[in-house]
Amino acid sequence: MATVRRLHLFDLDGTLIRGSAAAVEISRQLGLGAEIAALEDEFLTRGLAPDEFAVRARELWGALTTAQVDAAFRGAPWLGGIREVWADIRKEGDYCAVISLSPDFFVERLLAWGAHAAHGSRWPVLPFTEPVDRAGILDPAAKVKIADRLCAEFGVGLDDCVAYGDSMSDAEIFAAVPLAVAVNADHHLEGLATHTYVGGDLREAYELVRPGR
Repeated sequence: MATVRRLHLFDLDGTLIRGSAAAVEISRQLGLGAEIAALEDEFLTRGLAPDEFAVRARELWGALTTAQVDAAFRGAPWLGGIREVWADIRKEGDYCAVISLSPDFFVERLLAWGAHAAHGSRWPVLPFTEPVDRAGILDPAAKVKIADRLCAEFGVGLDDCVAYGDSMSDAEIFAAVPLAVAVNADHHLEGLATHTYVGGDLREAYELVRPGR
């Protein structure tokens, strides 16, 4: 009997980064904490569309440099054990990927930590000389579409996937896969998660769905 491989799908904001988001960490480097907090509030509570969020964030980040993105990435409040979990997933012969609405220039840095794939919204190259292309900004439904493409690439099905997320942007992918771990999640994932984890170490969340458990 052939071994069934699994694909682990990780959200970024609020999941791998606990209590924060890529946009918040980037804005902090620019001294724009209050401005991004207002924008995040519109997104979370007033239905601001992801593409509009990106356009307005691009306006705030006009002077953003690669060095500042590097600093934001290094200083983010990451969960413990991310590299170790992804190393174990690889050891098991499985796959791990990050799918996030955040900018690709931030998300793709996680490839160096051991992710097989990392997909974020498509942003212009730094330093910015072009506007945001709204068509390249991901929404929650895009997470399922990207998951489908990754399944085809890795030779697995959605039934072989495990999703990890924390908020309303993860609801569609949670509904599409058989195993889902709510990580420090809000009420939007109630009733959709197979497991719930509250804490600061991805190894503990992964243990809930680890092979052989």
